[in-house]
Amino acid sequence: MNKRFSVGYGLVTGVILGVFLSVSIGVFADRNDGASAALPVEDLRRFTDVYMRIKRSYVSEVEDRDLLDNAIKGMLSGLDPHSAYLDEREFRDLQVGTSGEFGGLGIEVGMEDGFIKVISPIDDTPASRAGIRAGDLIIRLDDTPVKGMTLSDAVNKMRGKRGTDITLTIMRDGADGPQRITITRDVIRVQSVRWEELEPGFGYVRITNFQARTARDLVRAVESLKEKGPLQGLVLDLRNNPGGVLNGAVGVSDAFLDEGLIVYTEGRLQESQFRYTASPGDVAGGVPLVVLVNEGSASASEIVAGALQDHKRAVIMGSPTFGKGSVQTILPLAQNTAIKLTTARYYTPDGRSIQAEGIQPDIKTEPLSLARVEDNGPTINEASLQNRLDNDNGAHNNDAGTEAGAENKEPLAQRDYGLYEALNLLKGLAILSKRL
Repeated sequence: MNKRFSVGYGLVTGVILGVFLSVSIGVFADRNDGASAALPVEDLRRFTDVYMRIKRSYVSEVEDRDLLDNAIKGMLSGLDPHSAYLDEREFRDLQVGTSGEFGGLGIEVGMEDGFIKVISPIDDTPASRAGIRAGDLIIRLDDTPVKGMTLSDAVNKMRGKRGTDITLTIMRDGADGPQRITITRDVIRVQSVRWEELEPGFGYVRITNFQARTARDLVRAVESLKEKGPLQGLVLDLRNNPGGVLNGAVGVSDAFLDEGLIVYTEGRLQESQFRYTASPGDVAGGVPLVVLVNEGSASASEIVAGALQDHKRAVIMGSPTFGKGSVQTILPLAQNTAIKLTTARYYTPDGRSIQAEGIQPDIKTEPLSLARVEDNGPTINEASLQNRLDNDNGAHNNDAGTEAGAENKEPLAQRDYGLYEALNLLKGLAILSKRL
């Protein structure tokens, strides 16, 4: 700050109050929902008092922009685990990430009790190859404790140049103590859809995350399976799929549904309310479908599982899903920044909110040993996160991912217990459908 504090404080106070006034007037001018239009003057005074004391008394001089940025971050992070302020770099990284190629370790993470919790490792990335599991609690990044970091700061520290190493210190249920895992950073190129034939007539499609092109790639995968011979059954694997682009989930659901509602959202604003419906045509031709899910299946994965379950188009098998049923809207701001704000909740066609409950499988399977892991580790879900949204349904109502096409001579279904069970179920359903 170039000016003396006594002058700057008066100016800053005026600016802060002016911003709150302009924002509040704009919001209440657009809405008439009975909410009080009175400004919280006393709270604003308290805010400016804290601001003044920091500027005057903190051990080091603090830039005004840093204080205001931190205030914005605090406002958003206090709402729920998924609302956040995105600075210029974070906003750019978000835009790049949805394209399917980005830098880092290859894990979906969230904040829990001041530590970083792994929601899901992404298939065929440095994190998955190093043995990181859903539910792992990251307590140190190299020699830096995670406690006290924001989620954005921790994510930025995990990113870095390709070929450089970072050591994660993790806590894992069942382990005797902390484990140190060194991971080499790489450019993450996520292949959204993988497929292979399990046995003649029975296909397997794995979706690792949902991108803009996922639905198109799914259709190509199923068509390729049909070229090998008549399709009798299909496994759709959504385990450890952390979600992604909403349109990708809608497109995948639509591929297997002839008609009806896929998902809808409800929020306070009209623009937060959407309904997505299916168009005619089932790419699989109505053959039996089993969808594999687990506690790492989140968001867009739960939309697909919920839609296919409600329409009785598929049997859902595995363990209860993560339970992220909220919609985040990216609202661009000045200086190439943005806020990611939770604006609505997702609902399945039957009106079930996914939030903090997840999708309950029709057939539950115990998490047993799969390829490259000994167990699935602890369960992590949306309900376990701090500041999560509550479910508004009222009184109503593990398996790790595998790699299709992996270079392993042993059949995929023999290396994967969940898939083995799904294939057996498909065979039974195929026999039953022929008799009907």
